[in-house]
Amino acid sequence: MSNKRILVVDDSCLFQRLLSDVINAGDGLEVVGVASNGKIALSMIEELRPNLITLDILMPEMDGIQTLMELKKTWPSIRTVMVSSLTSEGSDAALDALALGASEYAVKPTTGGGIAAVRSILADDLVPKIEALCGVEKQQVSSECSIKDPGVPADFGLSRVKTRKRSVKGAIDLVAIGVSTGGPDALAKLLSQLPADIGVPVVIVQHMPAEFTAKLAKRLDGGSALQVVEAQLGDTLQPGVVYVAPGSFHMVLERNGGDVVVNLNQDEPENSCRPSVDPLFRSIPPIYGSKCLGVIMTGMGADGLKGSEALSAAGCPIIVQDKPTSIVWGMPKLVAMAGLAQEEVPLDRMADVVSRYVKGSSVVKSSTAANSDIYKHTTIAGRRS
Repeated sequence: MSNKRILVVDDSCLFQRLLSDVINAGDGLEVVGVASNGKIALSMIEELRPNLITLDILMPEMDGIQTLMELKKTWPSIRTVMVSSLTSEGSDAALDALALGASEYAVKPTTGGGIAAVRSILADDLVPKIEALCGVEKQQVSSECSIKDPGVPADFGLSRVKTRKRSVKGAIDLVAIGVSTGGPDALAKLLSQLPADIGVPVVIVQHMPAEFTAKLAKRLDGGSALQVVEAQLGDTLQPGVVYVAPGSFHMVLERNGGDVVVNLNQDEPENSCRPSVDPLFRSIPPIYGSKCLGVIMTGMGADGLKGSEALSAAGCPIIVQDKPTSIVWGMPKLVAMAGLAQEEVPLDRMADVVSRYVKGSSVVKSSTAANSDIYKHTTIAGRRS
């Protein structure tokens, strides 16, 4: 099999070399060209035919955002990874890029810690994403996860993909979502289509660093009839409110009298991730029993598999995003292969399917009514919207 072709776009000669060296050391990857700005990169695509482009965000003449917009017009099938610093400005720009169709983002390290440290960070963060986005068969995890994935069982092959047809009885009291690579765009589409009167809390683990999750929640809130917040310690779950786990913290649920509250901790990463889906999912059955819908969406790695096993053992239904609409069909694939999913669902149908399970009915209602803002401007524990 031929190597996947990568075009590196960065105005720094040092980072052109560092990125090229690290990517060329990856499995099945080859850097076929470098460019110092977006205008030059666009002129090279016809000849080089890259599978994926890494884009620096801040560049002269044509920056990464402008380049991405032009790229999506002419070469929409080319995957893109935005390379951004974790500054406030950088995280805003990275989220802009994801909203415009970038496949992923990656941390651009500073050189203060030395060149060896930069190489190590790029190898741990960027390369696994490129491998996954290019379809290189290697189970790794994404940037938001702090150490390498220990891997998944070698006998998990595509031949084992199956859905579980066990009937699900009764309404759902909680929706719990795990998502990684490609998640911001997928979540935006899902939450924009969920009805404002959904009537249950929604909890989300999206693999992201701390600098990103508050801004992600704010952006999702702006596009949804539901209220979307970055979860805080002690939040009491309220119907119609979406809680996004903050970066660098595991989010788990606990009962406090008649309420269910958010607890946050910085225990060791699980599946190389913090936040991790598994701790959240494990915390749910003692509180909700079988009355939770588990949702695993696009992402690489194995996070969410063991947590889904815990939900399934308690009788909770689980759905996964299907392969054609996933940026990386890693997390949902493993849950499907384990036979834990009731359904594999295209992204454009996800909101309707979630609503069907929540209502405990086979009737799928159309999503959000614009005139139903009852939950959007409510007061939730310890906050005012």
